Amino acid sequence: MPDALSPKPKTVAILGAGPVGLAAAAHVLERGMQPVVLEAGPQIGHAVRQWSHVPLFSPWEYAIDRASERLLVAAGWNSPPPHQYPTGGELLAQYLEPLATRTPLKDHIRTSSMVTSVGRAGFDKMKSNGRAFEPFTIRYQNGKGPEQLKADAVIDATGTWFSPNPAGADGLPAIGEREQQERIAYGMPDVLGRERARYAGRTVAVLGAGHSAIGTLIELVRLKDEAPGTEVIWLLRGTAPEKAFGGGANDKLAARGALGAAFAKLVMDGKICVETGFRVSHIGREGDKLRVGSGSGSCGRFVAVDELVVATGFRPDFDFLREVRLSLDPAVECPPILAPLIDPNIHSCGTVRPHGARELAQPEPGFYFAGMKSYGRAPTFLMLTGYEQVRSIVADIAGDREAAERVELVLPETGVCSGPGPEANLADVGKADAAGCCGGPAPTTPDAVSGCCVADVKAKQDGKKGCGC
Repeated sequence: MPDALSPKPKTVAILGAGPVGLAAAAHVLERGMQPVVLEAGPQIGHAVRQWSHVPLFSPWEYAIDRASERLLVAAGWNSPPPHQYPTGGELLAQYLEPLATRTPLKDHIRTSSMVTSVGRAGFDKMKSNGRAFEPFTIRYQNGKGPEQLKADAVIDATGTWFSPNPAGADGLPAIGEREQQERIAYGMPDVLGRERARYAGRTVAVLGAGHSAIGTLIELVRLKDEAPGTEVIWLLRGTAPEKAFGGGANDKLAARGALGAAFAKLVMDGKICVETGFRVSHIGREGDKLRVGSGSGSCGRFVAVDELVVATGFRPDFDFLREVRLSLDPAVECPPILAPLIDPNIHSCGTVRPHGARELAQPEPGFYFAGMKSYGRAPTFLMLTGYEQVRSIVADIAGDREAAERVELVLPETGVCSGPGPEANLADVGKADAAGCCGGPAPTTPDAVSGCCVADVKAKQDGKKGCGC
């Protein structure tokens, strides 16, 4: 504790109590500063609880922040086996909840605290002279009415889970999408668990081509095996399904490779109806069915389904930051220096180098984005990278420029991505049989459904290694 002559420790407001937000708080404590963590949900890790059924691609050794681990070990915590793959629920139960309840962090977390606005004390956005020397004002709702706190710095780690992209192919909600919300789910619903009754025996379409879409489609096929009458449709905006199959055996993350291989097998076996080039434009009703349309007039087509799952990614929410001076890339909606490192048109998660305070700082001194929100609309965020972000940011806030600039993270060759699909959950959907494509041994009779397999075989016939998808 500082004595009467010592300067008061800096207060750092951390928005969001997910893995990255709690890691930021751990680093703030280690630096002798005071964290205040504001979590909108009733419990820490509110967003993680929405995907608690989803396994991670990365094992425990890549899911734990080092400053957080030091706090936990001091509290008598036993770390999970480093090479096991946790689900979101296990991440909460074995790591995040002990961190939030059994360490000194417990006195610094305020749940049910929805941040409504952030600004500079006594300064609106237009005023500049002396602005950087004033604290931030953070206002939030906690069920008792509006509350307010002052902070010397702000780390926004609120994520993007509750701001999903719409179904509309042009980035706007499809016509009628808002009116049909009761039949539409976003992200990755728990189709084999708590939401089983909603999907069993129904015709379900899944829109998207990322890991959330693939994981949901695989689970729906498993549900189809258990509940006859379930029909599964994959709505794909592009025309190349093989792009979603991944690198198979060539993927340095075995669980991610197994997921793509299993999914390729299901598509080739015809267990998933594939609608390519399906750019959703409108959603309506046809009797008791949801009518999902692509295009219009004579060129238009539609599918009739009971339920629609939209897994088209997420976008950041900046509404409560209108009084903060921000600089964002016009396309990716992330800090401009970071944008060329993470643009999904150029990079995969394995090609994004570690980065920190310098890339994440904003024109508003003392304000930083961290975690998934720092990536804007890019889908390639790594949890381990988020931990490195906050280590560097907190060092910068503490005035330790050398530590802020230093890189303390070495990623595996292909990075460490979060998402569904450890090998154990894929055994019943033919992962072993799927290894004969996308970089594996050439299949003797490639299925025409998989252009990837055809391209893979052709490349090998030409003396190359194969497409790798």
